[in-house]
Amino acid sequence: MSEHHQADSSATTPDDGEPGFRPRSVAAVPLSEIAEVLGVTVPEQDSGGGVTGISLNSRAVEPGDLYMALPGASRHGADFVPQAVESGAVAVVTDDAGARQLALAGEQPVPVLIVQEPRTAVGRLSALIYRSQPAEGGHPTLFGVTGTNGKTTTTYFINALLRALGKTPGLIGTIEILAGGDPIPSLLTTPESTDVHGLLALMRERGLEAASMEVSSHAISYHRVDGVMFDVAGFTNLTQDHLDLHGDMEEYFRTKAELFTAARARQAVVTVDDGWGRQLARMADIPVTTLSTTPDDVEADWHVASVASQGLGTEFELVHKDYGSLRVHTGLPGDFNVANAALATAMVAASGVDLEVLQAALDQHDPFTVSVPGRMQLISTAPAAVVDFAHNPDALARALKAVRSAEEGSRVIVVFGATGQRDQGKRPTMGAIAARLADVVIITDDDPHDEDAAAIRADVLAGARAAVEKEGLDSEIVESHPRDEAIRLAVELATSKDTILVAGRGHEVWQEVKGVNLALDDRVELRAALTSKGFSVSTDQRIES
Repeated sequence: MSEHHQADSSATTPDDGEPGFRPRSVAAVPLSEIAEVLGVTVPEQDSGGGVTGISLNSRAVEPGDLYMALPGASRHGADFVPQAVESGAVAVVTDDAGARQLALAGEQPVPVLIVQEPRTAVGRLSALIYRSQPAEGGHPTLFGVTGTNGKTTTTYFINALLRALGKTPGLIGTIEILAGGDPIPSLLTTPESTDVHGLLALMRERGLEAASMEVSSHAISYHRVDGVMFDVAGFTNLTQDHLDLHGDMEEYFRTKAELFTAARARQAVVTVDDGWGRQLARMADIPVTTLSTTPDDVEADWHVASVASQGLGTEFELVHKDYGSLRVHTGLPGDFNVANAALATAMVAASGVDLEVLQAALDQHDPFTVSVPGRMQLISTAPAAVVDFAHNPDALARALKAVRSAEEGSRVIVVFGATGQRDQGKRPTMGAIAARLADVVIITDDDPHDEDAAAIRADVLAGARAAVEKEGLDSEIVESHPRDEAIRLAVELATSKDTILVAGRGHEVWQEVKGVNLALDDRVELRAALTSKGFSVSTDQRIES
């Protein structure tokens, strides 16, 4: 799912403040305590009733809420104070601009607290109001996973391993949110900080013992995890992505590295397969356990050894330099799933689980053969047809390598595009990667957003065609749109020995074009096209990330 920043507080995610994101019971926090945290004076009209919730979205305010009226990209949250108050807001926090706006509108019926940077206070206030991680304990052990690729699968792996250990875990991530009840669809990789703290409090209220959370660079940049303390933070890798936000890889790395500080995490497990991971392990100011998936890298605290294929998946040994080893299996293809499984195991071990207990859970429950929607989701086996979220150069390369069959005469047919209004520099790179690693490259639309779809395709096509010409490749490059037609074309071209990879959108069910959401699920389209041509559709939901 493409990250986006909803700066306008009236237009934050529809999930913001939904009942499913809040605990049932919240003890009222006196406004004086909130004012003390902000370093401001309590307004004279304080009713003394206290605050029982917090919201960035005037439409999601509940009685007793503190409404955070933040500056937005197009409008100021102060515009929506009347709606917030009507819905039950008992106080407002805003900046100088918002306060001037409210003053011009006349006297307000609720106290208004004014701070210079209200956005930076949202996390602290959410933690205070919801008591999401109280000092006296009793809250879930929290695992946070960041990196470019593998975050989703690693959090699902952690969740599955925790269940295998007999715990009741929660999950906060790209696809869904689990807080002990029914799954809640997720619109952002990491929800707003009001929701994060509400969810953590809800998990505590429901008696959940642990939770795993994806932590995107957007979440750190936009203060969505402010006030959250992770018991174990994990790092997967860093490759080109989101440079539209960060500008360059160094800034992207610095943003990720903020998670590995004493203000945000107690300890970390860092994969050191790339230079970024090694740099992070050196500079983090918290205890770091290092992990290498390179068999001969015995300098790392944990390293992967004795890797052997087992069906679609892999059996391997995870060796600690001091404390012994674990036998680990993942039923999912690709070396990156070995890395994901190793990181999940090392993070749970770092939380204090005994290795013998871990081994028993791994042996008895096979937790790393788990379904993650849209992450190398197998749709059919003849041809092999797979849907994956790979939407950046490294992820696309890994996915294409993972699906390549050793069967003679088998081809790889890939369908993909690039997202509009995002990191234009990776488009030709992805085109070139597809030309090198696939036999048939069908370039189509992803989510164009407000950008011209043909121009996006042209950028990707240019990279693919340049690679074919300069490197003497024999891959076939095809442009096809709209996306459903491109998927049907891939199936028409395929034989039962081939592999079709539909990449870029994974679990997403809407395609945004010029502000309009069009219903489009790659899995549905691929199943329909395969069935129409007479191929059998698989019910196997094995995945990778």
